[in-house]
Amino acid sequence: MTSVRVYVVGAIVMLLASLMMVRLWYLQIIEKDFLQDQGDARTIRMERINAHRGVIQDRFGKPLAVSTPVLSLWANPGELLEAEEGLVSLSEYLEVDLDTLKERLASASSRNFVYLRRHLPPAEAREVLARKIPGVYSERGYHRFYPAGEVASHVVGFTNIDDKGQEGLELSFDQWLAGTPGKKKVLKNLHGEIIRDVKPVREAQPGRDLTLSIDLRLQYLAYRELKTAVRSFKAKSGSVVVLDVESGQVLAMVNQPSYNPNNRIGLDLAAVRNRALTDAFEPGSTVKPFTVSVALQSGRYTPSSTIDTSPGFVRVGSFTVRDPRDRGVLSLGQIIAHSSQVGISKLALDLNEYEVWNMFEKLGFGRDAGTGFPGESGGYLPNHRRWKDIDRATFAYGYGLTVTPLQLAAAYMTIAAGGVKRQISLLADVEPESSRVMPADVASALRTMLASVVTEGTARKAAIEGYTVAGKTGTVRKIGEDGYSDTSHLAFFAGMAPAEQPRLVGVVLINEPDMDTAGGGSIAAPVFSRVMQSALRILNVPPVPVPGQGKGAA
Repeated sequence: MTSVRVYVVGAIVMLLASLMMVRLWYLQIIEKDFLQDQGDARTIRMERINAHRGVIQDRFGKPLAVSTPVLSLWANPGELLEAEEGLVSLSEYLEVDLDTLKERLASASSRNFVYLRRHLPPAEAREVLARKIPGVYSERGYHRFYPAGEVASHVVGFTNIDDKGQEGLELSFDQWLAGTPGKKKVLKNLHGEIIRDVKPVREAQPGRDLTLSIDLRLQYLAYRELKTAVRSFKAKSGSVVVLDVESGQVLAMVNQPSYNPNNRIGLDLAAVRNRALTDAFEPGSTVKPFTVSVALQSGRYTPSSTIDTSPGFVRVGSFTVRDPRDRGVLSLGQIIAHSSQVGISKLALDLNEYEVWNMFEKLGFGRDAGTGFPGESGGYLPNHRRWKDIDRATFAYGYGLTVTPLQLAAAYMTIAAGGVKRQISLLADVEPESSRVMPADVASALRTMLASVVTEGTARKAAIEGYTVAGKTGTVRKIGEDGYSDTSHLAFFAGMAPAEQPRLVGVVLINEPDMDTAGGGSIAAPVFSRVMQSALRILNVPPVPVPGQGKGAA
């Protein structure tokens, strides 16, 4: 009887062992793929590999925007809420009341992912992770840093917390700068922690670099001089643009007020826009040379042709155009040098108004400069079917149209380049498109006239020791609620240096200086002089001394 029981028990054991072997064979062979898929579905995850944006740099490779590695802390709310000690430690670090933290996590309990703190320095994030708080993890990413700070902020712009371009060239070249994220398979445990990398699926591709035409040395000095001037004159705002005549590239572009893209807490949105490109103003007397260019091209006038401005005013319809005093008979050059409203009005009334308009249009007024910058303004160029005499006169001395500082600089660059208009660019190594819009001899005559503005006219404070300068002042009354104001002005200076063979063109705009003397000659011209003097020396432009040219009262 006992032996029978032994055989039965043995048989049962052998049967169970056989069944187990069959089951194992079935799982290993038949169900292998299914079980592996089920296991992978619970433990293997696809992880994103962030890619850093390309570097934005100046023409010599100095960084203006770079991406630095950071860690973002995130949590699984359900898991974290169960760790009481961890919650206390975390609330101390986050400087958030414990009950408030619990409420926030509870409200996000339906999700398994919530950010705790983003873009932390790696050392600081690892200090928190070292506490081994259940449910707290990290995510690797990149944060944008701007080495030049507010000096280049209006050109470069900035990105948001998700590393997407929001302003400036960061926005307009977002696709170029943004990299392509990668993917990898990772093995995670029950708590969502990465145990090991399984295999890469797609490598992250970093963004492409962007080299600007900006010369950071000139950008710094233009920023410094403009900021000093705006503060000294208690002005509302200001802009400076410096162009390279040979290439059409922007070497410096600054505005006030400015902002620091590295610290945007309490940012004033009014300080963000690039006023040199987005804000259009009536240019005033700075456009008088372009009316004169039409007169010279007509064949009826030469630089020595004269116009009688006596008795210091002229009636145009029901409006009276006045000069500060009776200057008598003036040549075209003297009209420019002394900025005679009467002289330029009489000249404009003797010219075909459509030819004057056509010149302004060919110079680029009324359309944007084509830089591709977001929000760039094209200004306003009126095109009347029938021009009234007063419209013809005021148009000739810069009222009734609007331009941006960059547009004005581009127009003066045409004079500096011998009548050739070049495409403006904010990028280095771009071949400029060019077209002739003015005869070379006319451009040369205009440069001579503009040089007299500095030596004997309204812009003596624009003179630079050791260099010849040509340019034009502009003082514009701003429009208020009751028409043009007698107290709110714009002060312009647009010029080039050296006058004979210009290397640089610059435009200075000071908006609403709080000064008794608010003219372009006393407000904007000195800023131009200081910026250009340093710029010419930095660029090793050889001096061209001119006897008798010096600084004097405007």
